[in-house]
Amino acid sequence: LMCLIMNVWLLLIPDWPDSPWCDGIEFDAITPDEQGKQLFFKDGFLWKGFRGPAQRVAESFSGIGHVDAAFRMHREDRTEDHDHVYLFQDEMVFRYFNQTLQDGFPKKVEQEFPGVPCHLDAAVECPKGECSADSVLFFKGSEVHHYDVATQTVKKKEWPEVPPCTSVLRWMEHYYCFQGNNFTRFHPVTGLVVGAYPKDARAYFMTCPNFGHGSGDHKLPLCSEVKLDAITSDDAGKTYFFTGPSYMRLDTSRDGKHAFPVTRMWPEVAGGVDAVFSYQDKMYFIKGDQVFIYLSGAHYSLIEGYPKTLQEELGVQGPVDAAFACPGDHTAHIIQGDQMKDVDLSATPRTVTKATTLRHAKVDSALCGPDGLKLFVGSSYYEYTATSELGAGQVERMPSPITPSMMACRRD
Repeated sequence: LMCLIMNVWLLLIPDWPDSPWCDGIEFDAITPDEQGKQLFFKDGFLWKGFRGPAQRVAESFSGIGHVDAAFRMHREDRTEDHDHVYLFQDEMVFRYFNQTLQDGFPKKVEQEFPGVPCHLDAAVECPKGECSADSVLFFKGSEVHHYDVATQTVKKKEWPEVPPCTSVLRWMEHYYCFQGNNFTRFHPVTGLVVGAYPKDARAYFMTCPNFGHGSGDHKLPLCSEVKLDAITSDDAGKTYFFTGPSYMRLDTSRDGKHAFPVTRMWPEVAGGVDAVFSYQDKMYFIKGDQVFIYLSGAHYSLIEGYPKTLQEELGVQGPVDAAFACPGDHTAHIIQGDQMKDVDLSATPRTVTKATTLRHAKVDSALCGPDGLKLFVGSSYYEYTATSELGAGQVERMPSPITPSMMACRRD
C-alpha cells in the first residue's frame, strides 16, 4: 500500500524543468536562504539555485504547502531574527532557520507583522542604508506596505511606476519586481524606475540560450587574461574592480560575483575609467583629464559641480594609470608610468607633496587596505606592507597570479 501511495505521489509531481528561468515560469516567491542561495517557489514546489530539479516545498520547509511571498530578514542587532527566512501562506507566516521551523510558528500575519495584510503577492527585505532603517516591503496589488522592523510601524504607499509584482528580489543592493518573464528595477524608498522597463529576465539573471548576453556560449575569461583598470574599497567595506565599461563587486560572496555596466551604478561615467580611489565617504573616478566624485552609500550620488579637471581637483596633469588612498590617511597616491605622486587631500589647493620613482614601469591598478597594499600589473599582483616599499631601490617582490577566488575568472 505504501509503495502504491508513493507511486501515485510521484505521478502528481508536474514535469518541472531544471532551468525554470529559461522556461519562463512565473514564480510565486523568491528569497535567498541563510547561505545566500536563491530559493524559487511555484505552487507547492521549490528550486534551490538557478538550476536543478524541482522538489516539494514541504521536503525542505515542514508545515507549509504553497508559498505566496518570502523574504530573508536583515536585522543584525537581533541575532534571533537576523537571516531567518519568512514564508507566507494565505493568512499565516512561517519562520525558518536552516530550514527548521521556529518555535511559536506559524502565526497569523498580523500577529508577527502588525498592520500588514494577509494573502500577500510578494515581500522583500530592505536593510538600513538602502532604506532609512531595517525594513520589509510587502506587496499586495498596487499597494506597497513599508514595514519598519524595529518600530513595527507601517506606511502604505502606491508606486505608479512599479507594476503589480508576482515576486520581488533584492540582489546586489538592487530591487527587482517580477511579472512572469519580465522584471522592473525600482528604488526601494521612492519606487522610482529609471530606464526602459520591463525587461526579459532570461536575458539578465542567468545563461539562457538565445536570450541576450545570456546566450549559451558565454564563458568567464581566463584568469591569465584579466586586466584591472581600477580597484577600490569604500568606507563601508564594499570592494569594486573595474575593467573596460564594466565593474564587479568582490565582497558579496553570498550573492556571487557578477559584472555590470559602470553606468548602472555611476551613470555619468561612461566608457570605462582610468583610476578609482576612495577617501572618507567619497569615491573618486579619474577618466581622461576629469575627476568625478560620488558620495558613497547604498546608492552613489555625483557631487554637484563635478566633474572637474584633474589639475583643478588634484593638482596633476593626466593621464593617470592608477590611484589609491590608504584607510585613515589623507594622501592620494597618483601613479603615472613609473612615477607615483602624493597629493595631500586635506590641503587647499591640492598639490603634489612628494614624487617617488617606482620599481614597476607600469601599474594598472592599486588597492590599499588593512591587510596592506596590492599593485596589479596585467594578470598578476604584488603585495607590500607600506608605500615606503614601492621605491625603485627597495627589495623586489615576487608576483602572484589573479585567481578565481579573487575575481570571476577561470583557471588556464
